[in-house]
Amino acid sequence: MDLTFTGEIWFWRGPAPFHFVTVPDEECAAIESASSLVSYGWGMIPVAARIGTTDWTTSLWPKDGRYIVPIKTAVRRGEGLDVGDTVTVRLTVNA
Repeated sequence: MDLTFTGEIWFWRGPAPFHFVTVPDEECAAIESASSLVSYGWGMIPVAARIGTTDWTTSLWPKDGRYIVPIKTAVRRGEGLDVGDTVTVRLTVNA
């Protein structure tokens, strides 16, 4: 399953701080329909991700009935991105 959407980068200052983009509702519904086939635990969904020219692998995290995409520091630095920037995210859900 391939998905493309735009979203704003936000920061979570937890015990292990991360930057994220929240997956929009429509795309979350599509992911949820396939989640039982691809989730490996705790609702995590493995994906190949792309922002700009940077590709990486990660897992979608379930949060508040939606999914969030963790954005690696190397991705943000390589693409010159920071909190509040709106980005286009391309995901391939790995089955």
